[in-house]
Amino acid sequence: MQKNKTINLVLSSLFVSLIAVGAFIKIPVPVVPFTLQFLFTMMAGLLLGGKLGAASVGIYTLIGLFGLPVFAEGGGPAYILKPGFGYIIGFAAASYVTGVLANRVPKPGYRRLLAANFTGLGIVYLSGMVYYYLMSNFYLGNPIGLWPLFLYCFILAVPGDILLCILGAFLGKRMIPVVRNSRM
Repeated sequence: MQKNKTINLVLSSLFVSLIAVGAFIKIPVPVVPFTLQFLFTMMAGLLLGGKLGAASVGIYTLIGLFGLPVFAEGGGPAYILKPGFGYIIGFAAASYVTGVLANRVPKPGYRRLLAANFTGLGIVYLSGMVYYYLMSNFYLGNPIGLWPLFLYCFILAVPGDILLCILGAFLGKRMIPVVRNSRM
């Protein structure tokens, strides 16, 4: 039992670190930067399961809110007021849902992994876009219409994230058995 707890702690810490590193691997896109955070939050859910994956993302979020500059644009408690913070909220929820959906069966196939990843992607974008809209229109006083929101916060960024979903399913198919065996 102690081995399982130690491995879970190490894997969770690894994913907290990977998510932080993923924030600094950026491809410039207007409005919301494209990073590898989504890949690592998705993989946390796939490999660790819903609860532990979401806990890893939650720890990453807390570290950033306490002031360490682990988010794509810095850190600190004021980051909550940035319109892009909704995506970070979405990462935790998506990691949980992705992990639960993917791990309902002992050996998930590519279809299940892709479906779980795309469901998580939808959660991230829904959370991110709603938060962006609300913060821009009601807090920052910098209104954004629905079409520009959809263009900048979805259309321009989603092609790369679709590729990350496919890559995540490929990696998950190979890594889930390895991680499960190491946790026993």
